[in-house]
Amino acid sequence: MELNVIGAKPLSVSDEVFGGEFKQALIHQVVVAYQAGGRAGTKAQLSRGELSGTTKKFKKQKGGGARHGDYRAPIFVGGGVTFAAKPRSYEQKVNRKAYRVAIRSILSELNRQGRLKVVEGFGVDQPKTKAMIAKLKELEVSGRVLLVSEDANEALYLAARNIPYLHVLDVMALNPVSLVGSDHIVMTVDAVKKIEEWLA
Repeated sequence: MELNVIGAKPLSVSDEVFGGEFKQALIHQVVVAYQAGGRAGTKAQLSRGELSGTTKKFKKQKGGGARHGDYRAPIFVGGGVTFAAKPRSYEQKVNRKAYRVAIRSILSELNRQGRLKVVEGFGVDQPKTKAMIAKLKELEVSGRVLLVSEDANEALYLAARNIPYLHVLDVMALNPVSLVGSDHIVMTVDAVKKIEEWLA
């Protein structure tokens, strides 16, 4: 199949990468796993056995109502937490093959919906926000826009950083959450070739 390149001749690409089947369940699984992997998992609470303080029984066993051992019980203010949270990993295992299939599926659906645009280059050599805004207007993209470059340089990052909802990513940093959460994706020809090489 061919992808239209703005201002240049069409680019021949793999049907498997940019024209594949939409697999919603797999995409959902991969997106959830990616987000879960970013969680810190550092929450920690103290159980009654870990609190400092006396373990002395503070009243007699009978004749005073409810029977209690010490003030570290969860029922009291300042007591331990019943099922205390401990540091843990939220990581979910996703096979490399499944991850690549999900990325291919996302790119294919973006292409079908006309939300994927390909350009020869961004033409932003200086860190000027005005130049980037003009480029976006020329490309007719709005909302949450993701720019994908084969080697995003500093000038591109600086030109884009003050524009709301505009993000710049290198091909190596491409991820399912960024792709799914964008209204439009703009890629360079070199980035498309690099992605195709990665996912083929």
